[in-house]
Amino acid sequence: MNAAGTRMPAWAAALTGLVAGAVALGAAQIVAGLIDPGAAPVVAVGGAMVDSTPAWLKEWAIRTFGSGDKPVLLGGIVVVLALAAAGLGLLARRRTAYGTLGLALLGLVGAAAALSRPDAGAAHILPSLAGAAAGAWTLSRLARRAMSSGEEDYVTASRAADRETASARAASPAAGAASTRAGAATPVAGDPLQGPEADVADPAPAERPAANSDLGHRHGSARRESSAARPGPAVPPVMRPGAGPLPGPYAFDRRRLLTGAAAGAAVAGVGGLGGWLLSGSKDGEIARRSVARLLPRAARPAVPIPAGADLRIPGLTPFVTPNADFYRVDTALVVPSVDPARWTLKIHGLVDRPVELTFADLLKRPLMEADVTLTCVSNEVGGPYAGNARWLGARLADVLREAGIRREADMLLSVSEDGWTCGTPVDVVMDGRDALLAVAMNGEVLPEAHGFPVRQVVPGLYGYVSATKWVTEIRVTRFDRDEAYWTPRGWAPRGPIKTQSRIDLPRDGDEVAAGRTTVAGVAWAQHRGVDAVEVRVDGGAWLQARLAEVPGPDTWRQWSADLDLTPGRHTLAVRATDATGYTQTADEAPPAPDGATGFHTVTVTAG
Repeated sequence: MNAAGTRMPAWAAALTGLVAGAVALGAAQIVAGLIDPGAAPVVAVGGAMVDSTPAWLKEWAIRTFGSGDKPVLLGGIVVVLALAAAGLGLLARRRTAYGTLGLALLGLVGAAAALSRPDAGAAHILPSLAGAAAGAWTLSRLARRAMSSGEEDYVTASRAADRETASARAASPAAGAASTRAGAATPVAGDPLQGPEADVADPAPAERPAANSDLGHRHGSARRESSAARPGPAVPPVMRPGAGPLPGPYAFDRRRLLTGAAAGAAVAGVGGLGGWLLSGSKDGEIARRSVARLLPRAARPAVPIPAGADLRIPGLTPFVTPNADFYRVDTALVVPSVDPARWTLKIHGLVDRPVELTFADLLKRPLMEADVTLTCVSNEVGGPYAGNARWLGARLADVLREAGIRREADMLLSVSEDGWTCGTPVDVVMDGRDALLAVAMNGEVLPEAHGFPVRQVVPGLYGYVSATKWVTEIRVTRFDRDEAYWTPRGWAPRGPIKTQSRIDLPRDGDEVAAGRTTVAGVAWAQHRGVDAVEVRVDGGAWLQARLAEVPGPDTWRQWSADLDLTPGRHTLAVRATDATGYTQTADEAPPAPDGATGFHTVTVTAG
C-alpha cells in the first residue's frame, strides 16, 4: 500500500494466486515427467487420498461416479488447489511473504504425499518442491509487476530527464553556466530533480516583470530565498507530454498484471504439456504396437465360442466384452507406462529356486488362451463391473512349480508397477484352473489401462485378490505374515466370487407393452458355472429362464425369459443357481467386505 492508500484489488490478488498455482503445477509436471508421473503433486495427493479412503467411501465413489471416479477425484483436487492458490494471492496482498509461505507449505504437503507412495524414492519430492519454488517466484513477480509500474516509469523518466539535461549543458557551455547561475530560479522544464516550478512553463519574455522594477526584484528574490530554504524537493510526479502526471510508485496497473498473467498461464500450459510428453504415454503406445508383431500363436488355443453363446437380443450385454468397454476399477490415478524391454517378473519368497522372467522369456513359454469373466468386488447387485474376454498368457501354476513353492506357503503377494499389492490363495492358482500371466486380451496386446505388458488373470476370485495389472513381482508367503493393499482397509483377505445374476432388459423404470415381454440378462459363478436362472414377477412363483451356451465354467452366461405382463407397474427379480447346487441368497449385503448379495430387481410399467 502506498502513502495514498493504493492497494491491489481483490480480484487481481486472487488472479496472481491462481496463475502462481498454475505455474507451480506446470513446473511440477515437467519435473515429474523426468522422474515419475506418479510423483506429480496432484497425482501424489490423490493417491494418498485413495490409500486412506475407508471402504464405505470407496463404495460411494464407485457407485456415484463409476469408472469416472479417478477424473472426479483429480478434478476435485485441482479445484481445491485453485481455491487455495486464490486465497494465497489474497493473503499476499497484505504481505507477499504470506503467499510464498503458503505455497511452500503446499509444496511440502505434495512432497509428503509423494513419499508416502509404495514405490517412492527421495527424488519423488522434487516435483512438489520445484513447483512450490516456481509458484512462489511467480506470485512475487506478478505482485511487483501489478503494483510497481508507476515507480518503474518514474525512475525511467527521471533518468531520461537527467540525461537530456546533461546533454543540453554539454552541448552549450554558456547555457549550462547560465542555468547553473540561475539555480532554482530557472528550473529546466520537465527535470524531476527540480522543484514544483519545473512542472510550470517559464513565462514568455514579454510577460516577465522588468528586471529593474521593484515588483520584479522582490518576486525574484522571494523565489530564490524559497528555493534556497528548501533542502531538497519531494519527488514530484513526472509529466508525460500531453498526458498528465504518472501514478504514484505503488499504483495498480491492470494492463501489466493481465499481460503477466497471460504469460504465466502460457508457461503453465507448456509445462503441463511437456510433462505429459515426458511421462512416456506415447512411448507406451509405440511399445504396444511393437509387441503386437512379437506375440506368438497360442500353443493351446481356447475352444471355439459356441454359436449359441450370444443370444443377440438388443439391449443384452454381449458375451464378449470389447476391450474399450471393459470395466476398469483400480487405484492407479496415472496409468503406468511400462517398457516391455525392461519389464521383469521376480518370483521369490517361500520358494526353492527364485525366478526372474523378462518379457522375452515369457513369450518363449507355451502360451494358452482362456475365456474368463472378471468381476470387481465393488460391484453392487446388478452392477456393471463385470466383463468377459479371451485372454492369452502363460500358466501361472507352471511358473510357480519351476520356482518350487514350499509346503507352508498359502499366499501369493503380487505387486504392480505402481506398488499396489494383491493377495491370492496359492491353492486356488494350483488347482488346475486357467490362472494366467496374460499378455493379450480379445486377440490384441493388453491395453495399457488393463495391465500392459503383463497382468494376472485368475478365474473365480474377485479382482482385488487376483487380477494384478502391470505385475512385476510375486512374493510367495503366508496370509498370517503379510497383508495385501485392501485387507487393512476393511476387505476380506480371500475373495471368492459369489453367484450372481443381473437383468439387462428391460431396465429399471422402462415402459413396456402389456402382454408378452422378453426379459434377459447375464449370470455368473466363475469356475463353478451357472446351471439355472429363474425370474419372477411381483414376488410370484419362480419361472425357469432359457440359458445360452458357454465354452466353460469360467465365463458368465446369458439368459432370457418371456413373461406375460398385465397393464400396470411390476417388479421383476432374478436369481441364479450354480453347478454346485447353490442358489444365490435373497439376503442383501453391501460389497464390503467380500462381495454384495441379494436379488437384482427392476420396476417397469406395462401399458
